[in-house]
Amino acid sequence: MRHVITGGAGFTGTYMVSALARRGEKIIVFDVEEPLATKNSIDFVRGDVRQHRDLRKLHLGRDDVVYHLAARQFHRGVPHRNRDEWFADVNVNGTRCLLEAISAGSTQRLVFFSTDMTYGKPDHTPVNTTDMQLPIGPYGRSKVGAERLLIQACREFGLHATIFRPRLITGAGRLGILKKLFRLIRAGLPIPLIGAGKNRYQMIAVEDCVAAALAAVERNCPLGPFHLGSHEPPTVRELLRELIRRAGSRSILLPIPAVMLQPTLSLLDRAALTLLYPEQFAIANIDYVLDTEGTTKCLGWTPSRSDMDIIFEAYNGFLQSS
Repeated sequence: MRHVITGGAGFTGTYMVSALARRGEKIIVFDVEEPLATKNSIDFVRGDVRQHRDLRKLHLGRDDVVYHLAARQFHRGVPHRNRDEWFADVNVNGTRCLLEAISAGSTQRLVFFSTDMTYGKPDHTPVNTTDMQLPIGPYGRSKVGAERLLIQACREFGLHATIFRPRLITGAGRLGILKKLFRLIRAGLPIPLIGAGKNRYQMIAVEDCVAAALAAVERNCPLGPFHLGSHEPPTVRELLRELIRRAGSRSILLPIPAVMLQPTLSLLDRAALTLLYPEQFAIANIDYVLDTEGTTKCLGWTPSRSDMDIIFEAYNGFLQSS
């Protein structure tokens, strides 16, 4: 059996590769970029999920397991215009091409990482997997499109595909939206908050995402969808105050009413001076927690890391890489 990881050179993919390598599994990394480090049990295939000729190089077979992590996200040069098309080009069209290769190879199992952003702005908490998906931006919409393709494939050719919807995946090596925050803390500068910071902004450790994926494979990839999030996350204010304390920083929190700051961020984004993307700042002051009970019941999975430990590890990784 081979474990094929699309986007295997990325953040989550790197942790997935390490976990599988520790088990002595045969691993294929499929990515447009080569991994920073490879081991004897790892083969690298350079390719783009949108290209059928590249996917054919994988020679997918019935016993392979595919972890579909390749995606466009907010940390990679998002264009100012035509964002729906830009995200969908890889996240939807790439998924369609991959599913065609999977069907041709009669591959039976797939794990897919979607996003909590498919729900949009939740009006209650915790959010359940049965809640309506009403994404407010192009990234969330592209992931909804990919999910629908997977569900269709499960019905049409018997694919066993697990869909995960994680909150913010964090850990050492992950920056993205956190990079601006970490720079302020390192410099001891004030940290603006969208709102009072009394809401919870749940995260999930990348290691816990990997553990959930492996648990799904062991159970023959049940569809789900399954939520991934930490247990009992603190408020944003509590989280950042403790991070500042642990970091030994002089930073202070500067709450700004959302009704003032969000329109300003929106104007900046429209002017191509983006500080945060609308899908990010629109939910920054909302109490947003995913219900993970179904994941625990079906997969025997529980999160092992607290939000505070996750974000502090990410901060230390930022310091080491700077």
